[in-house]
Parts: sequence; structure tokens; C-alpha cells
Amino acid sequence: MNSMIPLVNQAFKYLDKVAIVDEHKAYTYAELLEVSERIAQFLLQKNNGQDLKEARVAFKAIPNFYYAAIQWGIWRAGGIAVPLGISHPIPEIEYILSDTQSKIVLTTNDYQDFLEPLNKADLLVENIEQLPTVSESIDLPEVEANRRALIIYTSGTTSRPKGVVTTHEIIKAQITTLTEAWGWTPDDYILHTLPLHHVHGIINILYSALWSGAKCEMMPKFDAKKVWEKFAGGGLSLFMAVPTVYNRLIAYWDNLDSNEQQRLSEGVKKMRLMVSGSAALPVSVLLKWKEISGHTLLERYGMTEIGMAVSNPLLGERKPGFIGRPLPGVEIILVGENNELITGPDDMGEIRVKSPSVFLEYWGKPEITRDSFVDGWFCTGDIAVRDNDGYYRILGRNSVDIIKSGGYKISALEIEEVLRKHPNIKEAAVVGIPNEKWGEMVAAAIITKPHNHFISLESLRSWASEYLAKYKLPNEVMMLDDLPRNAMGKVTKPALVKLFEADE
Repeated sequence: MNSMIPLVNQAFKYLDKVAIVDEHKAYTYAELLEVSERIAQFLLQKNNGQDLKEARVAFKAIPNFYYAAIQWGIWRAGGIAVPLGISHPIPEIEYILSDTQSKIVLTTNDYQDFLEPLNKADLLVENIEQLPTVSESIDLPEVEANRRALIIYTSGTTSRPKGVVTTHEIIKAQITTLTEAWGWTPDDYILHTLPLHHVHGIINILYSALWSGAKCEMMPKFDAKKVWEKFAGGGLSLFMAVPTVYNRLIAYWDNLDSNEQQRLSEGVKKMRLMVSGSAALPVSVLLKWKEISGHTLLERYGMTEIGMAVSNPLLGERKPGFIGRPLPGVEIILVGENNELITGPDDMGEIRVKSPSVFLEYWGKPEITRDSFVDGWFCTGDIAVRDNDGYYRILGRNSVDIIKSGGYKISALEIEEVLRKHPNIKEAAVVGIPNEKWGEMVAAAIITKPHNHFISLESLRSWASEYLAKYKLPNEVMMLDDLPRNAMGKVTKPALVKLFEADE
């Protein structure tokens, strides 16, 4: 029986094709439909045979076949799916369950024991790998495409995480924008190594693949050696990851002998597209990856609230340090501090977006939702410039990456890009820390390369002065072994600011 849910309905076109490969086996689209229907039947039975009518159903599953089957099962029963991160501790899960008023959590054998403390009178934890057989078949409800479908929580780097609500129609818009722009076909085969409680892993990879009739191989835990062997083995056509993953793949490749390096590089060159996102891609990483693989990574820009909005082209020039031009169906403007429209090249402004891909609302937060829009444009909080070719370059988030010091507005990302050129610096993150005289001052946290243990503030400023204006030079420097990061590998700048404040 075909479905009114666009993504589920697509699967009926590809019944005999392999949809998902995981640690257990390869599953066809027909099996995905069959198992998701069984889960939907179970949920309907729990609800006295009635349509869930947008009841929230949370679920926790490792990235494998069951993840997709659970999410589709929730949808087909008429519910809203609320994915929980596999690294989320119990208090974070309790916050999401409370915020969404979820009454049931679906899981698998992997997390049954972990979630058991939550199993109580007003909250059921159900293991879908041990579902009882439904005694009689229940007709699945007709789920309209404009129903709420998914609540994904923001990473909460600057405030408590907010639940971003999308409908089935919005999800379709997010997927079709990407499948058109990046040339997805039923012959594509992608390797998936990312978490599945963020748009990047859910929409860009898993559901773009399933919409296209392609094959998605899911690797629950990133392993550089296994990923490289998959590249070398042939068959893969696509790979999408965050800059941290490409850094780890480069580090693994660097430690091999030349024959092994050549074998792996020859394998990866056969793929058609490699994409980077979720954090700014250092130009040094882009150039090194091109040297190793022959691929110029396609950098793009999006966020939980808008899906993907801007991308470098599949065919055409991919500019290092730029996120590209607006995707099909997406309108972008830049707006200055006084709400003026920015039209000139190289003038900075906030990115604002209009698109069918933009989210519906923040769950349970009507005032915050309303304040996030101006005249129908979603205010991203990301500051960018646009060049004469219409390509955008991100300068950072207004709240954490734009440092306001002595009347200047300084891009932390620009300074980071310069510091990574230092011969002894492996990684750098820059923040603004409060200062009575200047408002904020520039502070740099650095990780040095092996055996380069100490870089003084004076020597760093002296070196950087060849590349940066005096007002952009770091006023403080801190040596770290690791930078604080979230699940997607993005540096959590508020945590970094606290480290500097604690060090005073």
C-alpha cells in the first residue's frame, strides 16, 4: 500500500533494490517497508488502534537499519519522530522527553538496559527487536504531507537545545533540493559515518540516498582504517563528512608507507563526489585532501532550521574558503546591523533565508519562533560576505565568532585560518573574551604539532603580524591537548571562553 508520506512513498519504486547495509546484512527497500509497518502496527495497537495524530515518539538506535525502520514506523503510525543521540546521557534524554512530552521511547537490544531506568508508569521503553506479534492487522492511517514529522534538537552551544520541527513536506523539500543539486541517482552508493540526531546525517546522507533509490552503508563507529579500506575497495560513489573526519583520514594516510598511500589514493579517486559540512572547512584541509584524493571537497552551508541553503557547485568552480551560491529554490539576503540590505561585495551581513526547506517552528516556543523571523526571512545568526561571483564566505556566528573589539568587528574564523598556517600549530580556535577597555579581546587556543610544546604569545603575535592587522592579533594564548567539541566535531566556543575566564 503506497503512502502519502513522500519519503516512504518513494520506497515503493525500488522494492527489490538494496537500501541499507549495516553490521548485520544488506536490507532491501521492501524489508524497510515491511519492518517499519510492523513497528507502526505496534504503536497503533498501543494507542487503541488509533492514529497517533502527531504524538511524539522518541527513539534511540545506533546508525543501522533499525534506525530508519523505527523512524519510518513512527511516521506511518501518524507520530512525530524524536531521535536521541547515542552519546546523550540520561539527563539530556530526560530533558528532551520532558520538552516533547514523549510517552514512549523505542530502542533496540543495544540500549535496552541503558534506558531501563526511564521505564515507568508515564513513560514506556519498548525494544523493537523484541516486539510481540500484533494479533490482527490494523489499517495504517492516512498521514498527510503537511503533518509534523520530525523534531531535531539543536546542539545548544549558546543556550539550552531547542526542538526544531519539520513536516513531511519540508523534509521532501530539503531532500529534493540536495538530490537535484548534487546529482543523486539510483546507482549511487554512500558510506555513512556520522551521528543520526543531526540534519547532516539524517537528511543529507541517509534520506537523500533512500529518496534516490541508492544504497547507504552505515558504519556505527568511525574507524579511519575501515573507511579507507571501503574507499579502496571500490563501489562507493559518495562520501560526506565533517572537517574533523577528513583530518583523521589525512592523519591515518600520512602514517602509511608510499605504496599503501598510493593504493588508497587510487581507490578514492574513483568516487564521484566528496562533501564537507557542519563546521568551517580549513583551506589547508581542502588542499591536503585534494593532494591525497584528487577531490576538491564540496563545501556547503546549512543548519538544523533550514536544511541546506548554499553549496559550491557539483559542476563548476569550488572556491576554497567559500560555501558557494544558494541552492535551487532557496532565496538568500545579507542584512546589516541596522536592518539594511547589504548589496556590495565584501560587506558583511547576517544571512537570512526564505525557502520551502525552512522549518515550521521551535517546539513549544512560539515567541522564540516568531522572533527568529523578520518579514518572512529566517535570521540565521551567521555572518557572511558575498563576492562578485555571488559566492558566500562565512565569517562566523554573530554570537560566538564575530569579536567586537575597540570598534572593530573581527572574524574569529579568519584568524583561525591564519594560525593554522603556523609551522608548529596543528589546530586553533579563536574566541572573544570580555575586556573592560576594548569590549572584547582576541584569545587563541592552540594545539601544537608533536614535539612542538610551547609557543609564546609574543612569538605568535610576531609571526601572525605578517598576515593580520594589529587589532586582529591574539591578546591571549592557551595551549591545549584537545579543543572542546560537540558530537559533530564543531568546537564549542562558549566552553572555550569559560576555559580562558577560569585561567585568569
